[in-house]
This record gives sequence, structure tokens and C-alpha cells, in this order.
Amino acid sequence: MPADETASPGTPAHAAYDTVIVGGGHNGLVAAAYLARAGQSVLVLERLGSTGGAAVSTRPFDGIDARLSRYSYLVSLLPQKIVRDLGLDFAVRKRTVSSYTPAVRGGRATGLLVGGEGTRESFAALTGDDREYYAWQRFYAMTQRVAERAFPTLTEPLPARDALRARIDDEDAWRTLFEEPIGVAVEERFTDDLVRGVVLTDALIGTFADAHDPSLLQNRCFLYHVIGGGTGDWDVPVGGMGALTDALAAAARTAGAEIRVLHEATRIETDGTRAEVTVRSPDGEHVVGAHRVLVNASPHALAELLVEAPPAPAEGAQLKVNMLLTRLPKLRDHSVDPRRAFAGTFHIAEGYGQLAAAYREAAAGRLPGVPPSEIYCHSLTDPSILGPDLAARGYQTLTLFGLHTPARLFTADNGTTRTALLDATLAELDTHLEEPITDCLALDADGRPCIEAKTPLDLERDLRLPGGHIFHRDLSFPYATGETGRWGVETAHANVLLCGAGAVRGGGVSGVPGHNAAMAALGL
Repeated sequence: MPADETASPGTPAHAAYDTVIVGGGHNGLVAAAYLARAGQSVLVLERLGSTGGAAVSTRPFDGIDARLSRYSYLVSLLPQKIVRDLGLDFAVRKRTVSSYTPAVRGGRATGLLVGGEGTRESFAALTGDDREYYAWQRFYAMTQRVAERAFPTLTEPLPARDALRARIDDEDAWRTLFEEPIGVAVEERFTDDLVRGVVLTDALIGTFADAHDPSLLQNRCFLYHVIGGGTGDWDVPVGGMGALTDALAAAARTAGAEIRVLHEATRIETDGTRAEVTVRSPDGEHVVGAHRVLVNASPHALAELLVEAPPAPAEGAQLKVNMLLTRLPKLRDHSVDPRRAFAGTFHIAEGYGQLAAAYREAAAGRLPGVPPSEIYCHSLTDPSILGPDLAARGYQTLTLFGLHTPARLFTADNGTTRTALLDATLAELDTHLEEPITDCLALDADGRPCIEAKTPLDLERDLRLPGGHIFHRDLSFPYATGETGRWGVETAHANVLLCGAGAVRGGGVSGVPGHNAAMAALGL
């Protein structure tokens, strides 16, 4: 049963609980399920009318039976341990192709197809020989070794830096990923600009940074993009992303957790042993007591609830576009079937030089002249998100994720800037198509094109992501520092834990912060 049908807006059943969880996103639901299964009384407070947060499926186009993953869209970091522990009715499917990147070489449309049959031949056709292919194989063999050793630690107490280094047991990999800017490795190991760019994109998804940023912010982003599941694979959630949060809400309620939607926590008061949460609901304002509080929201929201000084500002840097097409567009590169090209990640204007130029322009306060982005067609892997009639007629969904578009670019006029960026992004895509993408858009019940775009400011408004940052704040390396606790979810208050994406080892649809906060709450 969908989460929004099992949650209730009614007044909480009790005046106090063992644990109150602020926020019904996927991490909060993971924590609720674990704690309720451990025998605790648990109340989940969600300000919106349904649970799920950014991990939801909706029908955004009027009169159209297409249930899209509206915000988050792929799964990699969700440990199977959580799926098994909670008995979730949830599955993912592998994409048949990893990526396709169109290009023009010698005046001829071509491209790089990675994953599955023909990968080596595609590298050779693009670059002229096998050197880049073998460099690719060596590089990703290295990242997979790191993934196999690092990923299991995400649901364990935070390892010390030296302990994680010893566990990885590969000094070349450690230096490449943890100590020097990822741009060094990209430039040393690859020579083709397009290949370099495809490698670098994993360091920039949701992160505004240069390949050589000395902060290594890009390295942290890259690491989380290549260790998921111990393989680095990014999979399609069957039934859309909402299928996961529906399953989590069902697991939490089955275990005994109480979920109340349209209940917004407005303040947390605590003495470190007992806490009181002030709640605003359709029935008015009231206070709920708790032994402990888990906050499935951003560090900025946590500070606001506790009436404490906020952390440093966060800033998102992406454009998120959802589309429904009547058909996939024809490509200028006739060597590849559109159903293969769009089956994985379709990279647009993501050559190494193009990414660097886009970053420089955005850092200088201008929209990138050639906006980089990438596209995912979920319905090729999981047509169940389309109604039977749409699927039979060949309709397809497209999700576009644009890079290097920080929130600062939209503050003067969000609407006008959004339109300009969307037009420029689609125009760049069109340079690789034989027909404009807009000619393929389906129309909703009122005759409007089925396309919607979200800037960082839109995400901040819709989901309260600080600055529209999809990770709530800059990602951190998955090891302990002087500022972290045993699980990376601890705060200055012994009975208040952060279980959102802003926790150490947070970010992405993983459930890891929820699991780790539950373990901390249970004293494990």
C-alpha cells in the first residue's frame, strides 16, 4: 500500500514516545522501522501530506498515467543489508548500458558506448586504438577494489582514517581518491578529452567543484558514486523511487511505528535525557515528549529546531528536468540504436574541457554557454512506471540532470533564468539529434508539453533542501574525524541524532544515515 495511504494526519496517539523522528523521508523511515522492530515506541512527524521526501514517485503531468521518480532517480548506495533486515518488498534492475556520450569527430557524428557488448570497439572507433579502453579497464578495476572494501563500512561504526586506509590496502588508490585532486588521476591516466569528461562526471553530480579543487570536494563526490553496492553500479528502482519509500513506510508501520503526515516539528527542547518536540498540525500546536529525537532533515533545519547557530550555508548546483516523450528521438550517430543510447546515462556537453569551461563561467556568475547535463530513460529498464496504454504506444520517460548551475545564478530571477537554462540545455541536446527533443514531447490533458524543470531554488522551496543542495551539505569522507561521533550521526545533545543526508556517510538514496542513527539510538 502506498505510503500516503498508510500515514495519517490525525493527532498522535500518545503524549510521549521512546523516539520521535522529525521528517518522513527515506532515512527517517529506515530508522523508524529498525527502532520499532527493536520494540521501541516510535512516532514519525512529516510536514507534507505524504512520506518520502525527495525519494518519491508522482504523476506530474495532468491526466497522464506516468508515475515518475520526480526528484531522486537511481539507486546505488542502498545496502542490501537494509533491504534484508527490514524485509522490504523492493527491487532494482540493472541497466543494459552504462553510458553513451555523443561526439563529433572529423565532421562525423559518433559517440562512446560503454557497458555491454561492443564497449572495446566503441573506444577504438572514437579514439583510434585500444589505449583508452585499457586505461579505463585499469582505472575502474581500481575503483571496484576500493568499493568492495569500503562499501561494507558504511553500516558499521565510523572507521578511523588509518583504519579505512588499511582496509582498502591499496596506496595508489588511496592517493588517487583520498589525497590528491581527482583531476590529477584523470589527466595522468586518460588522454582523450571526451573520455576524461565521462570519468569526471561522477565527481560533479550535485557538487559544484573543479577537477583540481584543493578541498577535494570533487573526490568525496566521486567516491560515493563509485562504491555503491561494492560495484559502483547505478540501478533503476522497479516501480519508481516511490516504491522504496512505500515499502519503508509499510515496514515501519508493520513494526508498530506511528506515522503522522501534515505534522511539522517547529522546535526541539532537550536536557540531554528527555526531549520535547513542538508540533504544528491541522489540529493546532501541541508538544510531544521523547527519550530521544532523530532529525531526518538538514543540519540547517536541525539548528533551527534547536534554536542554535546555523552551519555554513549550503548551495546546490543542478538543474533537474522530467520529461515524457511519445517516442525516443532519432540520433545523428546512426551507429547506435536510440534504445541503447538512452538505456544508460546519456552525457551531453560533458567533455573534460567543456566541464572546466562551464565551471569557470558559473563561478564567475554566468550561466554556462554550453550547459553540461546527462539523461536517464528509466522506462527502457522499467516500463511499469508507465500506464499500459502509454507503454503499448511506445512512450518513454526522460530525466535530465544538469551540472554547474549553482543556486546563486537564480537568485535575481529564478523563473526567467530557469527558462533560459532549460532552453540552452535542450538546444545542446538537439545538436546530437536528428529532430528537436521538443517534437517528441507528449502533451498533457490540457495540451501542454510534458516537461518540468527544477532549479536549486525550486528544490529548496519544494523540499527545504538548503540552497537546493541534494546532499544537504558538502559530502564528507567516510571516516572519523575530531568532529564525528561513533556513527557519524551524533550532535551536541546526547539524545538528539541527525539521520538525514547531512550526516557523515549521508547523501544519495542509501538509508545509511537512518540505519546508523537507529544503531546509535540502540547503543550499538
